[in-house]
Amino acid sequence: KKKKKKKKKKKKKKQMRYFQPLKIAQGHVGNVTSVKFSPNSEQLVSASTDGTVRIWDVKSGIDIKVLRGHMEAIYEAYFSPDGKSIVSCSRDKTIRIWEAESGKEIRRIGECPSATLSAQFSPDGKTIVSGSYDKQIRLWNVNSGHLIKKLEGHSRVVCDVQFSPDGQMVVSSSFDNTIILWNTQSGEKIHQLRGHSGVVLKTKFSPDCCNIVSCSSDNTIRIWDVLSGKEVRTLQGHDKAVTGVHYSPDGQIIVSCAKDSTVRIWDVKSGNQIQKLEGHFDCVNDVNFSTNGNTIASSSLDETIRLWWWQY
Repeated sequence: KKKKKKKKKKKKKKQMRYFQPLKIAQGHVGNVTSVKFSPNSEQLVSASTDGTVRIWDVKSGIDIKVLRGHMEAIYEAYFSPDGKSIVSCSRDKTIRIWEAESGKEIRRIGECPSATLSAQFSPDGKTIVSGSYDKQIRLWNVNSGHLIKKLEGHSRVVCDVQFSPDGQMVVSSSFDNTIILWNTQSGEKIHQLRGHSGVVLKTKFSPDCCNIVSCSSDNTIRIWDVLSGKEVRTLQGHDKAVTGVHYSPDGQIIVSCAKDSTVRIWDVKSGNQIQKLEGHFDCVNDVNFSTNGNTIASSSLDETIRLWWWQY
């Protein structure tokens, strides 16, 4: 009897995500330095050199609240994990907390001796981490506004700070061309990552906390292993300084933006560029994924926020 040949199971092809333009949100009258989704992805918060923080309705693309109080350019604004508060940091040397629903200022955090470039809530919403011109990283108590501790290690301006998704670590990037991983509890350095030949403008953790992605004025994006501190991969494609990076919620793709006015999508596993999104006509400063991974928001020196949508 002839043996029946076993049919080979066809491998399911991995579905690629291709994003297309969805909306342009206009309202700022200055460089839009930062854009972030709310935890439910129904709203966006943006910061600008025009001295305002704006809350946007994602569905309509309309700004529903304008938060005024900062006296100078605002570098970053983030929602709290519960979506009820917003933290913003500015050249005016203040970090402010706002009530998202009313748009009213609730509190000013501590005393900052210099301009703060980056500030973000911890995953439990109880702590804020900030990075400043004075090379310092600070951890603040949200309720009291008091300083908990300083993390010292960078030799130049701190550009960006971020908590790990589990809250156990902080990652920082600097004008000294390095990235530092910190233990949140002890304040000790875990690793100092070297490899970029330019200013490291942004760093972000992968959702599983195993990797870090960084971007630099050396035109590259690099992926690092958290445990070893070793570089895993370099992503190249942008032809000017890469100003922003963000992981998709499933950790499979990275979105980046640059001074070359483009937003690019990368496959994490292969390091290949999947897509180039064009539409902004000046430097793109920041990119962010919605919590379901279907929408990307980008903000630019062209004073607009653009939404890019993956139709699945």
